[in-house]
Amino acid sequence: MRRTWWRTALGVVLVTLMLFPVYWMANVSLTRTSDMRADPPHWFPWNPTFEGYTAALGQQLPALATSLFIGLGTVVLTLAVSLPAGYALAKLRPPGGRAIDFLLLVAQMIPAVVMAMGFYAIYIRLGLLNTVAGLIVADSTLSVPFGVLLFRAFMAGIPGELLSAAQIDGASTWRTFRSIILPLSRNSVITVSLFTFLWAWSDFIFASTLNRNSEVIPITLGIFRYIGNNTTQWNSIMATAVIASVPAAFLLVLAQRYIAAGVTAGAVKD
Repeated sequence: MRRTWWRTALGVVLVTLMLFPVYWMANVSLTRTSDMRADPPHWFPWNPTFEGYTAALGQQLPALATSLFIGLGTVVLTLAVSLPAGYALAKLRPPGGRAIDFLLLVAQMIPAVVMAMGFYAIYIRLGLLNTVAGLIVADSTLSVPFGVLLFRAFMAGIPGELLSAAQIDGASTWRTFRSIILPLSRNSVITVSLFTFLWAWSDFIFASTLNRNSEVIPITLGIFRYIGNNTTQWNSIMATAVIASVPAAFLLVLAQRYIAAGVTAGAVKD
């Protein structure tokens, strides 16, 4: 059945509404400060300027580098914990596996602000306040339960014949995990890595609670402070937001074709 024209038109309208804030952000980032109060507002930057981007790059590059480091560190920590845990729950079937699944689901329901208060009390005693390592650990608590559950669901669908064949060939549990499970789990690894990075990149609650007085801050906290210090330079503020959005948009476009299941299709020959 062919799609009717009104469904296409409705889809275009909805997509336009959702993307309009992004367009307006880019529009303001290219608008001169003297044109900000124009009435009616400029719907298109007819006289564009890059002064906002020059100011943003000159002042926010350290924060962008910090967010990149935190995001990559959180991805590494999340994969290091959730991959073996998901494999153990899916294939090794330890006692209490159902209870662990339930606890992981409960952990995802805890509000981040509640966890931030708990981390604050712990970090005071451990001396991890205002540190990048503290933010990496805190951000990973949001992604590890998600990663474990996703890896468990994916690895449970890997044919047992593959693991049995590896055991017959004398492969250990670790060798089976490293040589068979990991290559087949490529798409799920990319999916977890992508969401983990995006969560860490966009985190504000942990950053504002656990890294409030540090000079090394992520970009979300950098934009927050930038707004307070530059309330009249909205082109610089919006330029910072545009720059901060580029890595996330790039990763989404780059990884979208990998975010799919079914890597094991055809892995077992008849």
